[in-house]
Amino acid sequence: MRPGTAASRARPGGGARKASRAAGEERPLTSVAAGDRFRGEDPGHTPRLWHVTLSVSGARAPLPEVRRALEQLAHDHPFLLTSRYADDHAEIRYWEEARDLHDAAAVALRLWGEHRQTAGLPPWEIVGLEVIDRATYHQRIAAGYGPAPATPVGVHPF
Repeated sequence: MRPGTAASRARPGGGARKASRAAGEERPLTSVAAGDRFRGEDPGHTPRLWHVTLSVSGARAPLPEVRRALEQLAHDHPFLLTSRYADDHAEIRYWEEARDLHDAAAVALRLWGEHRQTAGLPPWEIVGLEVIDRATYHQRIAAGYGPAPATPVGVHPF
């Protein structure tokens, strides 16, 4: 369950959790080492790496603005591997750590909309999404499909 959802806010005792922080006060983050598990958690439910390709398109936009926006998105989220763009579409590739494909896809589907304002992204819509596990990604690369892992990281025109 994701933090902030209704089910994650309920206490095991039944009642909803009372606000213990002032409005606008952020909750401290806690890090978890890679491979750590909760007690009793099935090892099959630990986070895995997923390769995500997000495709967006829409009305034409000036190329310098598209490039600047994608560079800002990459700055805001350094996990982005590469972005390719034209004046009416773009493709973003990155690795996502998630427990399952559903979680990785949900995060990917929110990425463009949640960062449209802060990165100055064009008002394009998501037109494609591919989420594959690490093993499938490496099988494809070995078979000669897809961009090689040595593709330069960054923002590039198509």
